[in-house]
Amino acid sequence: MDNKQKCMNLLGLAQRSGNLISGEALVLNAIRSREAKIVILASDASDNTTKQFLNKSDHYRVPVLKELTRGELSAAIGRARIVAAVTDGGFAQSLQKLQ
Repeated sequence: MDNKQKCMNLLGLAQRSGNLISGEALVLNAIRSREAKIVILASDASDNTTKQFLNKSDHYRVPVLKELTRGELSAAIGRARIVAAVTDGGFAQSLQKLQ
């Protein structure tokens, strides 16, 4: 199993355990409130969306993972999404190790 598949499996597990926030507005709020431990941004997100989340994440010092496409991220969490955030430190640490 490659790292991309392991990442998708971890995101699915985080979703089922209630430790994942998805959707642009909710993720931005989670970054601002320092609830987000890591942000997962689709590699094929629009330039404006990418810039917005990279700037916000950089300002609040939240790591960003950009390895998955929109389709892969959506398949992993079971919803059509461009961005998601993990709120649990353990999941976030595991995802960072896979980079």
